[in-house]
Amino acid sequence: MTPFTSRVVAIIQGIPVGKVTTYGEIAKAAGSPRAARQVVRILHSMSQKYNLPWHRVVNKQGEIAIKNDEYTFMQGQLLEEEGVTVIAGKRIPLDTFLYIPSAVHNDQC
Repeated sequence: MTPFTSRVVAIIQGIPVGKVTTYGEIAKAAGSPRAARQVVRILHSMSQKYNLPWHRVVNKQGEIAIKNDEYTFMQGQLLEEEGVTVIAGKRIPLDTFLYIPSAVHNDQC
């Protein structure tokens, strides 16, 4: 696993219950602010293996970004179970629920 991937996994694992963060915030905290798409790939490929709370990650508009209706619904349900407000089935008010992760360095992983 690359150091960037390791940092991304650690950051996602650290998102608190009842909060969300964005792909871009994760990329920034992992040391590559322009790598949001890479965060998407890591989340997609490693969520199951590392038991990542994938449902706590949304796009920069605070929207569930999954294109599959079933998974969009599932993500919204999981967030609501944690106390997160989901508007119209896909939008989370970031002013209330956004978690800004701290920078993670290689020695913290």
